[in-house]
Amino acid sequence: MTELRKVAIVGSARIPFARGHTAYVEETNLSLLSTTLRGLADKYGLKGEKIDEVMAGAVIGHSRDFNLAREASLDAGFSPRTPGTTIQIACGTSLQAALTLGAKIASGEIESGIAAGSDTVSDSPIVFGNKFQHRMIDLSRARSTGEKFKTFKGFSFGELTPVAPSVNEPRTGMSMGQHCELMAREWGITREAQDQLAYRSHQNAAAAYDEGFHDDLLVQCAGLVRDNNVRADTTLDKMATMKPAFDKSSGHGTLTAANSTPLTDGASSVLLASEDWARARGLPVLAYLTVGAVAANDFAAGEGLLMAPTIAVSDMLRRAGLGFDDIDLFEIHEAFAAQVLCTLKAWTDAKYNKDVLGRDVPLGAIDPAKINVKGSSLAYGHPFAATGARILGLTAKLLNTQEKKRALISVCTAGGQGVAAIVERA
Repeated sequence: MTELRKVAIVGSARIPFARGHTAYVEETNLSLLSTTLRGLADKYGLKGEKIDEVMAGAVIGHSRDFNLAREASLDAGFSPRTPGTTIQIACGTSLQAALTLGAKIASGEIESGIAAGSDTVSDSPIVFGNKFQHRMIDLSRARSTGEKFKTFKGFSFGELTPVAPSVNEPRTGMSMGQHCELMAREWGITREAQDQLAYRSHQNAAAAYDEGFHDDLLVQCAGLVRDNNVRADTTLDKMATMKPAFDKSSGHGTLTAANSTPLTDGASSVLLASEDWARARGLPVLAYLTVGAVAANDFAAGEGLLMAPTIAVSDMLRRAGLGFDDIDLFEIHEAFAAQVLCTLKAWTDAKYNKDVLGRDVPLGAIDPAKINVKGSSLAYGHPFAATGARILGLTAKLLNTQEKKRALISVCTAGGQGVAAIVERA
């Protein structure tokens, strides 16, 4: 059996993230992803180079987004011999891409790969109902003028009413925020605790900008040079004035626009390789992607839509023979402040550990000072498919610059799934 090789994280590049319907209103998934990959190619001198595989995806996609990964890699200037694979696992898309490419590098199947993701709510597809949709299909197939007119027999203007874009879960009809409200209620997460976590995220992100941490990570796009959601001037008093965003009628809603991620546009990418490939090109190795896991739960039966990362992390640590004491930094994706707080509380709960994670001894508590030390999605925003690569790139640089040994990444996703990974300093 071939001995597994180390999976090197060479570095990353991303465009600034923008609140939906602001800086990127004229952009598409393809243009955002292409700009990001072009920035990565420029940063590491890879224009015209063959990358063994680009794996990327988008959650909000158009039918025109034909193999987004392949088209974006061509637009970015990589060799035409670079294959592209488009995948999608909601918010875990680009981290799952990194784990998949990492497995291929470790086994020797490939020498290099780019994991990436792009999403834009500003360019959401607008679709019509089934009746008008089928009329358009029939119209495209009609050969004669008479046949074309026949496709509109019985037509009513009501058919032109578009189907509004929805982020509701197909199995429950509820939004992610509504599900997270249920989680917050189940785990006793207060509004004040959520606001405090969100405030800390913005403060940490603003400090990271002030110290220049992001200077070599960002690629300018459409005139934007930094994330436009980070609020250095926000206060807990301002946050306290916000009204509930998802539970507006019960009087018990705790999730607001201030402690939830905004709808966001953006793209990000991470360059992975074997050590030999990186060394041959004089490229750095910031860190190693060592182990990962993906998990799912029965959220439709009430297990908590965004709680699957607790399972993924537990399974991953068990397989790696590690515990929380072995981790120096934790990057927990902040879909909502409540999601992070529910996850942290679950890992300390004896019953949850026994019944759900199969552990006789709870994983335990995590020092808040180790969590999202440069801020996370509540501050930067959350373009669904791009978040995993943003976190992975930031984590690799963080380990390298802070000389920490090991970091854990946890990302919750729609559909009751979670993706986790461990990164170790080179």
